[in-house]
Amino acid sequence: MLQDHFGRKVTYVRMSITDRCNLRCLYCRSVQDWDFIPHEGIMRYEEMDYLINILWHEGVRKVRFTGGEPFARRDFIPFLEKLAGTYPDLAIHVTTNGTLIKNKIHLLRNLGLAGLNISLDTLRRDRFKQITGRDFYADVRKTIDESLSAGLRTKINVVALRGVNDDELEDFVTFAREHPLDLRFIEFMPIGGTCPWDKEHYWSARDIRDALKKLTPLVPVPGHEATQGPARMFALPEGLGRIGIISAMSDHFCEDCNRLRVTSDGRIRPCLFSDKEYPVLPLLRKDERNKEEIVRFLHDVTLKKPMGYMLLQALEARQGVHVCSRMMSTIGG
Repeated sequence: MLQDHFGRKVTYVRMSITDRCNLRCLYCRSVQDWDFIPHEGIMRYEEMDYLINILWHEGVRKVRFTGGEPFARRDFIPFLEKLAGTYPDLAIHVTTNGTLIKNKIHLLRNLGLAGLNISLDTLRRDRFKQITGRDFYADVRKTIDESLSAGLRTKINVVALRGVNDDELEDFVTFAREHPLDLRFIEFMPIGGTCPWDKEHYWSARDIRDALKKLTPLVPVPGHEATQGPARMFALPEGLGRIGIISAMSDHFCEDCNRLRVTSDGRIRPCLFSDKEYPVLPLLRKDERNKEEIVRFLHDVTLKKPMGYMLLQALEARQGVHVCSRMMSTIGG
């Protein structure tokens, strides 16, 4: 079992499988081009499988694959199928922008995917193009419809931006009420050195919740489901879906953090809010791998996992400083 100095046990790993993405979201980057990690520097599927095997034996029971856009990487679905067949008790989740998998949802359902998170920051086609730089709104909506029809557990992630999509709050409530899904509003985080951090766009969880209460009663979901992961969940009376709020900046979830992150270039990142990373890829690419060496490495790295809210307090004391310099597309969220 992987456990840090604060007694937090790691049972969940987020793994970025690529830094490539077919969208150009305004809050993710501020320049037209970026330098992608060379292909030889990206973890191979076999290396991920080997690492996941070790993590599984150390008590990890949930893996979320992210990017970049994970479905932009060739053979991703066959890789998922292999993992699902090897680790039947491993909950496999994917976070996607939903633009590349319409007509493929049945494959995800058949392999037993535990959940699909789809990013959608607007319900307006013209605004979608403004935010993402691409006219793929219809593709994302089709993916959502197919996911729900297939019975996949579906979550919609909305980066809440004041002055950008705050005027759509009522539309989002209606959308959640009419569909059996979890719609989560996420506070904007200044992740990445080129992220156009503008405090004017910051919309706090408290303000989001207050605005929601003017539109609909929010019934706190009881028990463990109330705070599944970082989201605080609310049921909608007479609604099919639920609404969640992820307060990554204003009300930190660090004390209960149970995760490690693996970057697309094979680095273990114990905390989203810290730039400290520890390369595991060289150990995976040794001519003769030493499993025990990798196990010791993972235990040592886990012990270095910080209490992230302390880092955020430092950010608040230095206005305009980014949480970390790495792009979210390489970290894995």
